[in-house]
Amino acid sequence: MNDITAIILTKNEELNIRRCIESIIGLADRIVVVDSGSTDKTMNIARELGAEIYQHEPFEHYAKQFNWALDHVDVKTKWIYRIDADEVVTPELKEEIIQACKEHHDDDVNGLVMKFKVYFMGKFLTHGGIYPFYNLTIFKTGLGRYEDRAMGEHVVLSKGRTVDLQNDCLHYDFKDLTTWINKHNWYATREVNDYLETLAQRQAKTSLYHEAEKTKKLRDGLYYKLPKFWRAKFYYWYRYYIKLGFLDGQTGKVHAFLQAYWYRFLIDAKIMEHEIKEKDQK
Repeated sequence: MNDITAIILTKNEELNIRRCIESIIGLADRIVVVDSGSTDKTMNIARELGAEIYQHEPFEHYAKQFNWALDHVDVKTKWIYRIDADEVVTPELKEEIIQACKEHHDDDVNGLVMKFKVYFMGKFLTHGGIYPFYNLTIFKTGLGRYEDRAMGEHVVLSKGRTVDLQNDCLHYDFKDLTTWINKHNWYATREVNDYLETLAQRQAKTSLYHEAEKTKKLRDGLYYKLPKFWRAKFYYWYRYYIKLGFLDGQTGKVHAFLQAYWYRFLIDAKIMEHEIKEKDQK
């Protein structure tokens, strides 16, 4: 018994879910899948591998869905591991998690921050500010909860401190580029909603772990202070040239271009659309 419950949020993840669950067998004592309306084989695969299935709709955004899971799946273990269906725990990381959870079972370390390596269009990205990216994914039951925001959400601890794990979690997604684009269109809408909430100062003030706090300050204190559309260009130059994204070859260029000139540009276009609607209503 490692005293860990893993919670996975899903919708149509049949291409990813088997690899994810198999990687945490022997790590998590209990694996819970909270599904929001899958129409593929996701739930059949999860059941076959021994996961418990819960269903909750509608899916508003990630933070609300995960907080619903915290409130309804009756976690009894010391630790909760929030893992995405497209993530894979390596054997080295599995052993490190087990040891860290045992070592910090009774002290004030209440969260474990993991680093991720992203697989995109056939290769792992190791430049461009993409690797490593950090996320607080494991925390003690009752002491962590997602901040209520539509995008850029992070786990907030009610007390205690975090430590960083050293081994990588592999972030795979074996769906195609069309799915990536559709998902990021949805992300863009959520990002705009989050931006407007922040602008209206309706976001609760939170204290986050190191990388999340840095990202929040750069996003709200710098990036969104820059002119619309120009900031997407700046983002591309920063990722591709300053952070050496070009060293990842053609794949790095595609990723940087789509993140900046498609996703970030789309966010600004949706902000502009909102501003036009607001003006027309006056």
